Amino acid sequence: MPTLTIKNIPEDLYRELKRQAEMNRRSINSQVIVCIEKATRSQRLQPEQYIARARDLRNKTAGHPIGDEQFNEAKAQGRP
Repeated sequence: MPTLTIKNIPEDLYRELKRQAEMNRRSINSQVIVCIEKATRSQRLQPEQYIARARDLRNKTAGHPIGDEQFNEAKAQGRP
């Protein structure tokens, strides 16, 4: 199996990889492999897939309507 050496990793990136590895009970090496797999094996969604996801989301939220006033209030609360 090939070996890859990564040099000059920014300290904050290393800390985040280490944190994620601990959360997932993996070694840092295994976490890096997972990240690389996700990045290299991700596939573009076809328009039909976006439409299906949008319809699914619309169905899930249909029972929870929100008006402009509620929306703007929630948006304002989320701002610093």
